[in-house]
Amino acid sequence: MGSTGRKKKEKEIRRNDIIDAAERVIFEKGYDAATMDDIAKTAEFSKRTVYVYFNSKEQIYFEIMIKGYRLMINRLKDDLHKVSGGPAIEQLRQLYFSFYRFSRDYPDYFDAIMEYENSTFDFQSDIPDQSIQECYALGEQVFGYLSDILKKGVADHSIRDDLSIVKTALTLWSCVLGVFNTARKKENYIKNYHHTKPDDLIADAFDIITRSIRTDEGGN
Repeated sequence: MGSTGRKKKEKEIRRNDIIDAAERVIFEKGYDAATMDDIAKTAEFSKRTVYVYFNSKEQIYFEIMIKGYRLMINRLKDDLHKVSGGPAIEQLRQLYFSFYRFSRDYPDYFDAIMEYENSTFDFQSDIPDQSIQECYALGEQVFGYLSDILKKGVADHSIRDDLSIVKTALTLWSCVLGVFNTARKKENYIKNYHHTKPDDLIADAFDIITRSIRTDEGGN
């Protein structure tokens, strides 16, 4: 490897070290409380060095979401492959529970993604377009899995054909996020006051959510 190749590799290693340090800080303190000083200290770099690689905390946050999305997509791909030849409703069920397991196995990445998706504020304009576009593209890829399954369901007559695919996918996505957040963040409450296990809530919610979009051929 020549000097140019070594420098490029070293630069990539430093960049990843900064992202890893930012994850530790943000996952521990939360996005709002974390500072670039904290990230630089944890990465064991000067703050000036951190700014050589990233314009802002916001840009680093996008890189963390990108990592989370990639993990999620790999999980979804592997799980959906297992039921690739099955009916659409079964694929929808697999997608639903794969997403839920991801939220349980990688709660910090899940929260990072959901914090951005559910936020009412916009990030600063100094985030490079590449970071934004990659993050959005990965998010749309996840959304695309849901839309494709719905299209297949309409084709095999297990899902109603009078529904808008996009609006139905958006509605399902919104409902699913709400159920997952309740199951994870209110676990003790639903156990103690409603005597319901989070996994049971998740399973029942799937049937309730999908009942309105199934045809008689879609089954239970």
